[in-house]
Amino acid sequence: MMRRSVSQALLDRFQHPAQVIVTAFATAAAVGAGLLATPLAAESGTATRLIDALFTAVSAVCVTGLVTVDTASHWSAFGEAVILVLIQAGGLGIMTLATLFAMMISGRIGLRARMWAQAETKAPQMSDLRRVIGNVVLFTLACEALTAVALAARFAVGYGEPPGRAAYLGLFHAISAFNNAGFGLWPDNLVRFATDGWICLPIAAAVIVGGLGYPVVFELRRSWRHPKRWSVLTRITVATTLVLLLLGFLVFTITEWSNPKTLGPMDAPGKLLAGFFTGVMPRTAGFNSLDVAGMYPTSWLTTDVLMFIGGGSAGTAGGIKVTTFAVLAYVLWAELRGETHVNAGHRRLAATVQRQALAIALLGVALVIISTYALLALTPHSLDQVLFEVISAAATVGLSTGITADLTAAGQILIALLMFAGRVGPATLFSALALRARRRRYELPEEKVIVG
Repeated sequence: MMRRSVSQALLDRFQHPAQVIVTAFATAAAVGAGLLATPLAAESGTATRLIDALFTAVSAVCVTGLVTVDTASHWSAFGEAVILVLIQAGGLGIMTLATLFAMMISGRIGLRARMWAQAETKAPQMSDLRRVIGNVVLFTLACEALTAVALAARFAVGYGEPPGRAAYLGLFHAISAFNNAGFGLWPDNLVRFATDGWICLPIAAAVIVGGLGYPVVFELRRSWRHPKRWSVLTRITVATTLVLLLLGFLVFTITEWSNPKTLGPMDAPGKLLAGFFTGVMPRTAGFNSLDVAGMYPTSWLTTDVLMFIGGGSAGTAGGIKVTTFAVLAYVLWAELRGETHVNAGHRRLAATVQRQALAIALLGVALVIISTYALLALTPHSLDQVLFEVISAAATVGLSTGITADLTAAGQILIALLMFAGRVGPATLFSALALRARRRRYELPEEKVIVG
């Protein structure tokens, strides 16, 4: 009898792909925390507190951007490199990278590895995984390279940075932007570049493209000239994204137009650019060109809503996803019209899709409410600040009113757990805890109850 390898024995312990995904992200965060806690990772040459190292590692691998220490001044070049690797790994997906490496080494993928990668990439068929993963990696690297070149050129020409430094700044922020991470190498993030379109627009474009989701991006690349051929997923994602981007731009620009702490001191073109950039970032990017703490409470509330919705499915964005939001809107519209079926784009939405959207939304609401209550009990901060922080973490956004570093250790651990849950997804997290799927072998009599 052939001996089974240790790795095979370990793989057999996990019966559901979601379990492997959760374990992979947790392992990456733990390894990253260990590296960041070493003296080599800190600019001062002394060991970083474990809570700060763990928080940063979770924030990076979960592509969030919330920090308890200033990224540029606290971390050394080695520490920043670790953060960058964690961001890239988290954006592509741990299992996507693992499958890619397996392909390179063995030239083929086993059935179980295909299942894991399919759960991570949401590929429609397991037979397409080799092509899908290759396209995902190539597309990601190409977008990051284009963004990095544009940013590096601006840093070198416009700000006099040496070529090496300009290239590094461009690469770091390109990877952070495309993966919707929001890590910046300045204490004020991107506030100093609020009116510089050569910096803000490439970053905003990378954020939008990365947040659309790989299935949508690939379909747009194939048939962008023929919208009538688009799938319902692409139509819903593109339409909802455009509406939310326009809404965010209008609300932030109009609301903050005269605010002396944000848009007030800028000229009209600068206000429009900063308003647009601010409207894009709640898609779960986390960069800010305006002082979030100086915004009006109405802008905070708008940001809360946009962060909670998030970006596209199977991409680098977080939140409940625009498709979930759109499906629920279609369900509401059908109910108001008294229709028995929910239709979208000349197609009928399956009942399972409707239930999944409802479950994801309610899980998200429950997570936010419970976490907000807990954080209010742990900190002296106001409700609007705590709610903002909780949604930002749960939706893996990274925007903050400035209270992250002031939270207690218990509060920071709670935020780290929220970032982790938001990255792996509530549905993935809870399905990973289930030992096996249970199917009812009988149907109960139907009963109508009064609702509303």
